Amino acid sequence: MAEASPRRAAVLGAPIAHSLSPLLHTTAYDVLGLDGWSYAAIHVDTDGLAGFLAGLEEAWVGLSLTMPLKRVVLPLLDEVAELAGRVGAVNTVTFEAGTRRARGDNTDVAGMVAALAQAGVPQVGQAVVLGAGATACSAVAALAVLGVPAVTVLARRPQASTEVRAVAERFGVDVEVLGWGRAPQLLGAPLLVATTPAGATDGLLEWLPERPGVLLEVVYHPWPTPLAAAWAARGGLVVGGLELLVQQAVRQVRLFVAAAGAHVAPVGDEELVAQLRRAGQQQLRVRAEG
Repeated sequence: MAEASPRRAAVLGAPIAHSLSPLLHTTAYDVLGLDGWSYAAIHVDTDGLAGFLAGLEEAWVGLSLTMPLKRVVLPLLDEVAELAGRVGAVNTVTFEAGTRRARGDNTDVAGMVAALAQAGVPQVGQAVVLGAGATACSAVAALAVLGVPAVTVLARRPQASTEVRAVAERFGVDVEVLGWGRAPQLLGAPLLVATTPAGATDGLLEWLPERPGVLLEVVYHPWPTPLAAAWAARGGLVVGGLELLVQQAVRQVRLFVAAAGAHVAPVGDEELVAQLRRAGQQQLRVRAEG
């Protein structure tokens, strides 16, 4: 039985105009028969987040959060899921029907694990993470779930890496945080996870190894990134940011549905992922051609 009550959701961040999340979520709502559900992209920065949350009406069921809100939202929530608390980053907020309690979850970790599994990435003993922000924290947690025992984090500001070090300790991962200048010596790692914003890795192209391993690139716009294109040209396996976005979005949708107590069509996660992936791929092609 399809849900007919109007429900609102959105992705918040700054910048946000490039986001594919509205396309993916509305596609999921159509597939699941969630009539009357809407999803928008709204520009909200760190200073505006508390006011935005305070002004939400009863129709709101959930929010997706991207840069730079994944950490600053934590003290504004009534409840934080155990995983999100360990990671120190929330990318999903749901509002419990009736009580309006705001709960924070993290679907980035499960999304990264699923994206790497979907690509058939083999078990590795060491990985390198580019960046030390909230997404990097989720990456370290995902690598721990995958059984990677040692991670090197390359940070543009190593002195600001307290959170990623803490996450590694909580998940039992050996971590070494080095400066960005060490990247040329470490790009040959069997698995590289790039968590930095678009353009941040462009200066690394001349240092790519002749036979690169696996790259998980969280950026999906513009696509391919220069790093992803150069990596693939040398025969390396690239797991794109769209796959991560799709995998975590499906998990977000399920959380929104559960919080609202909505009834949905009997569509499995595998089929839902496939539908969202096709929609995202088509939109990225349109953007590339435009």
